[in-house]
Amino acid sequence: MEEKKHLQLNDIEAYKVAFNLSNYAWRLVQNWSNFERDTIGKQFVRAVDSISANLAEGFGRYSKKDKINFFPLRKRFGVRMPGLE
Repeated sequence: MEEKKHLQLNDIEAYKVAFNLSNYAWRLVQNWSNFERDTIGKQFVRAVDSISANLAEGFGRYSKKDKINFFPLRKRFGVRMPGLE
């Protein structure tokens, strides 16, 4: 009998891209001056971090009703989620 493979969060390409983007944004903003970091940098990093966080939160939704309510967010952000469509 073939073992059924369950989809893992790290199997979703959109999550991997968002996670790498978040790490890149952190490294980028760290090199900015204090003024740039405090004005736009913190907001930019929070926004980029929220992409992978929202995907992870949506992945953890188990009931059909939860998924129906949550997944329209991915369309607002223009994210395709193979395996979850």
